[in-house]
Amino acid sequence: MSLLLTQSQLYLDGVTVSFDGFRALNALSLVIAEGEMRAIIGPNGAGKTTMMDVVTGKTRPDAGDVIFAGDKDLTKLDETEIANLGIGRKFQKPTVFENLTVAENLMLALAGDRRAYAAVRWKEQINEIARIDELLRTVRLDQARDRLAGGLSHGQKQWLEIGMLLAQEPKLLLVDEPAAGMTDAETHQTAQLLKEINRDRTVVVVEHDMAFVRALGVRVTVLHEGSVIAEGSIDQVSADKRVIEVYLGR
Repeated sequence: MSLLLTQSQLYLDGVTVSFDGFRALNALSLVIAEGEMRAIIGPNGAGKTTMMDVVTGKTRPDAGDVIFAGDKDLTKLDETEIANLGIGRKFQKPTVFENLTVAENLMLALAGDRRAYAAVRWKEQINEIARIDELLRTVRLDQARDRLAGGLSHGQKQWLEIGMLLAQEPKLLLVDEPAAGMTDAETHQTAQLLKEINRDRTVVVVEHDMAFVRALGVRVTVLHEGSVIAEGSIDQVSADKRVIEVYLGR
């Protein structure tokens, strides 16, 4: 077993996925270290979503290795088993329970008993209240605890969904375009939020907003036609001729 594999949180090697003859991932190789935050960028159709689908078990690769935490072969597990390992995914469009309060949404998501009946009609346990208070502070919604989720701004709904994922104690968080549709102030706060989350979790951010990626200040991987074409700091990849040609120059 290679040192690269044993020291990585997420290890993809030679991952290929085809749909009706279209190769969405083309021998994709990617290594994310434990505790790292990585930004993944690239034009539409580059394979960013398919990569996340493979990691979360939604799509099975035709070839290649997908290993989590050094020894968990994700290609042999279903979506629920992968989530239970500690991989959480936040989609671009927030999916919260709009007719429940912010706190009730978090209670539903808490690791443990996730049944709606138990969660909505809960006996408020001290440790659960403390955990919800902590999550509310983390995602900047402590002042909105008793508000209906449907009344939140778009950015606040994104934060609530991130809080719901954090409630399930993921080790690896996949976040899809968190800054999409946000105000400048919300975008700035979201960058700060992800940095805080990254203190004790591995985070992979798929994003189009280059200013947001720059604000994260992390290593960037550029995908094109299902493969990695560049990797490095935002300044390094922004100066790469091929990245300019296929992505930044458009």
